Amino acid sequence: MTIGTNARRVDSLDKVTGAALYPGDLPAEHALAAKVVFSNRPHARMVAMDTAPALAIEGVVEVVTAADIPLNEYGLTMRDQPVLVGVDGTGTSQVPSSISRWEADQVAVVIAESEASALAGAQALAIEWEDLPLAPDLAAARTDEILIHPENPADSNAYYTLRIRKGDMQSGWDEADVVVEGTYHLPHQEHAYLQPEAGLAYVEDDGVVTVQIAGQWTHEDREQIAHALELPEPMVRVVYPAIGGAFGGREDMSLQIVLAAAALKLHRRGIDRPVRTVWNREESVIGHHKRHRAEVTTRWGARSDGRIVAVEAEAFLDAGAYNYTSNKVLANLHLTLTGPYKIDNAHIDSHAVYTHSVPGGAFRGFGGPQGSFVSELQMNKVAEVLAMDPIEVRRVNLLHDGDDFITQRPMPDGVSIETVIDELAEASEWDQHHPIDTSVAAMKTLGSDHSAIRTGRGMACALKNVGFSMGFPERCEATVTLYGDDEIESAHLAHAGADVGQGAHTAFLQMAAEAVDLPFEKVTGTFSDTATSGDSGSASASRLTFMAGNSIQGATEEAIKAWIDGDRPAFGHFRYIPRPTDAIDPDTGVGDPNVTLGYVAEVVEVAVDIETGHIRVGTVYCAVDVGKAINPTLIRGQVEGAIVQAHGYTLSENLRVSNGRTENPTFSGYLVPGSMDTPDRIETILVEVADPAGPWGARGMAEMPFIPYAPAVVAALHDATGVWFDKIPLTPDRVLAKLREARVT
Repeated sequence: MTIGTNARRVDSLDKVTGAALYPGDLPAEHALAAKVVFSNRPHARMVAMDTAPALAIEGVVEVVTAADIPLNEYGLTMRDQPVLVGVDGTGTSQVPSSISRWEADQVAVVIAESEASALAGAQALAIEWEDLPLAPDLAAARTDEILIHPENPADSNAYYTLRIRKGDMQSGWDEADVVVEGTYHLPHQEHAYLQPEAGLAYVEDDGVVTVQIAGQWTHEDREQIAHALELPEPMVRVVYPAIGGAFGGREDMSLQIVLAAAALKLHRRGIDRPVRTVWNREESVIGHHKRHRAEVTTRWGARSDGRIVAVEAEAFLDAGAYNYTSNKVLANLHLTLTGPYKIDNAHIDSHAVYTHSVPGGAFRGFGGPQGSFVSELQMNKVAEVLAMDPIEVRRVNLLHDGDDFITQRPMPDGVSIETVIDELAEASEWDQHHPIDTSVAAMKTLGSDHSAIRTGRGMACALKNVGFSMGFPERCEATVTLYGDDEIESAHLAHAGADVGQGAHTAFLQMAAEAVDLPFEKVTGTFSDTATSGDSGSASASRLTFMAGNSIQGATEEAIKAWIDGDRPAFGHFRYIPRPTDAIDPDTGVGDPNVTLGYVAEVVEVAVDIETGHIRVGTVYCAVDVGKAINPTLIRGQVEGAIVQAHGYTLSENLRVSNGRTENPTFSGYLVPGSMDTPDRIETILVEVADPAGPWGARGMAEMPFIPYAPAVVAALHDATGVWFDKIPLTPDRVLAKLREARVT
């Protein structure tokens, strides 16, 4: 038995000794340095570019421009972004590529003998711009006076809308005894992964363009490169070395296409030298997408017994300059605005809106944190108005197996939210009074005035899709090879799934060992290389353990059949395809959008200094249904990492984006929690309600602990002060201003 054990991570020794090679560490003889040049224009038309001054810099070898991109467009779900902005207009792309719509639109890649020469060449580029008017935020963009994408058939910056029309709203409002309203503002968040973007590209002897980089889906990266450069996919290879975190920030393109284009241009000139680049932190913060800003207005009607009978909401998601995955994130936000609750009457409109700002894209929770912030605070406010316990009011409304979801189709089997809440309540001793540490100081060197400290507890829960949804053709492939003579002595797994720090490859090998009935140390693996593995899908959507486990089970079964037939070694390949899902009807919300779901609930204890606005989080209790714990230690690591990341989102990480520009692109101005800023204690409660479709019953969980944290903290802060906060992050100045406005003493 290897499943359920705490097998040591297969990459742990290399990582703690420094032997692990991240993209910026890869050895390459005679490598050239590349500098990617940003437009530095939130909205402007390129009138002219002269590369001659750059090429005249000593050491500069080549400059890649839009003219070198045969099909100058890309995008995961909508190809609405040029690879490089240039003077050539649209070309063969449907995207007008002479327009910069974001300060980090890329315009050129300067290749040189050294980083210093590449930087000098980039600074020497002569570019003439015609600045254009800005619509830098939701307020400006929603007027449609300035269109970010005039080529869009919608003829509006609100380019993608989803609706829910369920039940009879008038009868719902007639039934309601109380009505709770709210307007909520959710901020950007920077991914802040350990290693900024970096990569190495070269052309192999057989002409294959190879890119070694950090990402989340090797085969999708390959497809995007091949599409833009008009290459057959077999002529592109993508390999992931060690990855220093991702959290959705590496799901979209950063350097993949431009590095491939650089290597290819050099090769066609007869220069077969690798090309590498490593962004600094400021380039990384400016140059990749963020968690979406959002604004949501909603009102809920409830009966006196706590039953929610009507929900209305309108949500606006700031997509920024390009779609990235905004349409998919919007769908998740849309479906979490009613939480894990059975709602009979709902009228919801959700819109993705283009702005001249940093694009919003995938980030842990993928719309769930924004939607659940709204639904959980609304539920907590209902509890307050009705003088009900927050857990009891939830029990009145929770979804169960067989219930219709907000999409008017039955929930996927295995609904466990009530069990999760029950185990949370027991572990946190919710019904008992707990003394909370009241030491809160603005600075560690200052004492704490205990007379100014208020303490409280809050809770929230959530559900989240596991796997791609909304009709996307989900799939995952694995190949297993068995070795031995009379008996199976060892096995090898080839799988493209990315280990972005979560320990996925260790879990894969544990599942393979379990399926083959071998000791863990007898199974080896080759991972994250399009040349050796079939398509795994992305390391996102909490899907990888679920999908990879099913593919590994299938591949093992095929390999064992070959073994029985006498093959030595015996090969087994399997492509797992789960049950299909539906894209919900955009006008009614009707559909079956999710393969399966995960469930989580949290209790948070806080202390707040009402004289300074500083908040200290004490104990966090997190109950999460994992279906079956493949590796409990890895799961606890994911829970703790998600909560710390959510802690920053909730309390300190205030990304300032104004007039299309990021104003604090360094960690001295954007405050990611340090080790002394995190919750005092995190208690993880692993719930194991088997998912009927999961491998060994497992279901994905890595995003879930992030989602309810912010509303639970806000609920605890309300418990402490009597004041509701509808906007995060809860920086001391904001907290203090609101407390003074409410005259809290």
